[in-house]
Amino acid sequence: MKLNKCTSADFDRITEYYKFVIDNTLGMKTYCPWIYGKHPTDEMIKNYIDSGYMYFFEDNSQIVAAAVLTPFQDEDYSSVNWSVSLKSDEVSVIHLLCVNPKYQGRGISKYLIEGLIDIAKRDSKKGIRLDALYTNTRAHSLYEGMGFKKCDVKNWYAGNTGWTDFYLFEYYFI
Repeated sequence: MKLNKCTSADFDRITEYYKFVIDNTLGMKTYCPWIYGKHPTDEMIKNYIDSGYMYFFEDNSQIVAAAVLTPFQDEDYSSVNWSVSLKSDEVSVIHLLCVNPKYQGRGISKYLIEGLIDIAKRDSKKGIRLDALYTNTRAHSLYEGMGFKKCDVKNWYAGNTGWTDFYLFEYYFI
């Protein structure tokens, strides 16, 4: 599979993909309670696509995985106790990573993250950071198994969950 960068022509496919994943993933409400329209939203996805930050894998014209890789970290990340102090533009951040439920359990999320790491390295970043809901234990295992380190817990507000704890992970190339 090839990692594709989304374009505006992919908007409808990507939004339908996220809706499908949310509606069809077993345990979604427990592990990662996304509610389309609250998180993610059409506006969020459009902004990520228009900025060139959204990527996807497809198999026979069907999207099997998608994620966002921003070339900077948001302001919320400045209060995190990272093990390495870096400027916002020295790291990339993964958001909205998900795999089509028909393709889960095949290592696709790992392959997607490896592709995103390659992009960050190519862009001369020093590492990747991300957050995951405290309930998303499957994602925690994946990230830690790939060498990400859990470094902090933050109680943040999200439209789909209200105030909840997020685990913060980091992975450096330096």
